[in-house]
Amino acid sequence: MADQIPDPTRSPVVPVTDAINTIALTECQDSEHRIHFRHAERVESLTLAELDGRARRVAGRLYELGVRARDRVGIMAPNRIEWVLLDLAVLKLGAVTAGIEPGRYRPEQILDEFGLTLLFVEGGARGQVRDIAEVMDWAEETDLAGGGFEASGLGEGYDPADICAIKQTSGSTGVPKGIEATTASVNQSIAAVQEMFDHRHGDNLMVFLPVRFLQQRYWIYSALVHGHDVTLADRITVLEVAKATVPTVVMGVPGFYEQLKARVEAAGPVADPQARRAAVQAELGGRIRYLWTGSAPAGRAMLDFFNDCGVPLYEGYGLNETCIVSKNHPGAARVGSVGKVLPHKRIRFDKDGILIVGTTHPVNTRYTWCGPGANEKTYLPTGEVRTFDIGHVDEDGFLYIDGRVDDIVTLSGALNILVPLVEEPLRELPGIHDCAVFGDGKPYLTAVVSPAAPGTDHQALARSVSELNDRLRYEQRIYGVVVAAEQFSIENGLLNAQYKLVRSQLAKRYGDDLDLVYQKQKVYNDGTVTGVDVLVTAAAEGTEEA
Repeated sequence: MADQIPDPTRSPVVPVTDAINTIALTECQDSEHRIHFRHAERVESLTLAELDGRARRVAGRLYELGVRARDRVGIMAPNRIEWVLLDLAVLKLGAVTAGIEPGRYRPEQILDEFGLTLLFVEGGARGQVRDIAEVMDWAEETDLAGGGFEASGLGEGYDPADICAIKQTSGSTGVPKGIEATTASVNQSIAAVQEMFDHRHGDNLMVFLPVRFLQQRYWIYSALVHGHDVTLADRITVLEVAKATVPTVVMGVPGFYEQLKARVEAAGPVADPQARRAAVQAELGGRIRYLWTGSAPAGRAMLDFFNDCGVPLYEGYGLNETCIVSKNHPGAARVGSVGKVLPHKRIRFDKDGILIVGTTHPVNTRYTWCGPGANEKTYLPTGEVRTFDIGHVDEDGFLYIDGRVDDIVTLSGALNILVPLVEEPLRELPGIHDCAVFGDGKPYLTAVVSPAAPGTDHQALARSVSELNDRLRYEQRIYGVVVAAEQFSIENGLLNAQYKLVRSQLAKRYGDDLDLVYQKQKVYNDGTVTGVDVLVTAAAEGTEEA
């Protein structure tokens, strides 16, 4: 690792284990630790040695099908054990895994766009598109396939600058951008996390967010390299699987913990910290050492709910373009911050106050797949990443994220929404002159509307917004509307000289009204919400509530 200048905002430099090549070039002999997962409607498990052996069999089959080092293999499926087997098999061949969101693309489109050798999906197999269900059959074969792969031993492994995965941005702000992730960047992030959290024998890390996101697969790699259990679930089965597998660590977005908090509160009084701790532990299997969150802003009340009862919830910060930048952790935690900067990362703020992130081994220095101008907007000639977040560092080196400078809202479920795409059709509804959409760190979007005329019919407006919701992606839907007493104007400070929304002033003026909406309309927008009426209220300075 290159020499680094001491920096009070960062933790000490730590040695880096080559996790990717450990998985790619060695046979795991660990029969003590296990991977737990749901299969055929029940919870099953394999030792890590069994997992590795089955992944080798899958690698042999992939070799038979023509996959070689540096080839790209796409996986477009939800969390399932076959996903993990495929990913590990790809690493053993020295190839590249492309994790792709199910349902967003046609398989033929993805094959061509990413230059995939094979693409695995749920059902519909033809040609280069394979049914992911057949992977389990390959894994359980007693006669190893792929003689060429087996005869040559393990694959060739990776150099630090080699690509081992393709990751995509969420795409909520438009067409997802694709990034080729370097092996060195993955190894450095896993090493820094291991130094902070010391995942070890006795630990069981629960992964339920989509493993198409490369960072979620880190915890599986960590199990194979550092010797601990890991559990694979999904957002629907997470609590059921937690009770069956008793994890010590759960990785989740703030929205998951908001739901868990509401579930605990609904079950009975939780003012007593010990009672609250017992209730939280019971929901998650009873053996939690700590909880991990990031990807979206976490509310202080939610953080306090867990931390104050002795179930640590550590918030961190990172982007697809940077991976983990900072993290609260045992021995260095400050609620409200996103922790201290990782040892191999460096940060600064430009003249506009935007957070700039650099690293010794970047994820990459460009998008491979993006629209015109995207690379120039995000990546600096130095290789640093412009985050478009505004923040500050306190006197003890803790980083705080204070907001964003652009029009992207990040819901508590880690979904990014470009709000002008929602405001444009909302503005066209009857009775609306102008509007501003909010929801950063919240479970769903809300809006403040500037009325087209006095005496807005709130019930009619609620029906119109509900009809609009049916045409929007689920993360773009609005479940609460505040009707302002007057139109937005330059004179009242809600529009600037170019007649653009002054979001900071709108948030300040109507923040209390929006908070009341969230208190009354308790919806968590996780994609399963249906049939929810839109709550329309009048701003406190205006007419009575509808």
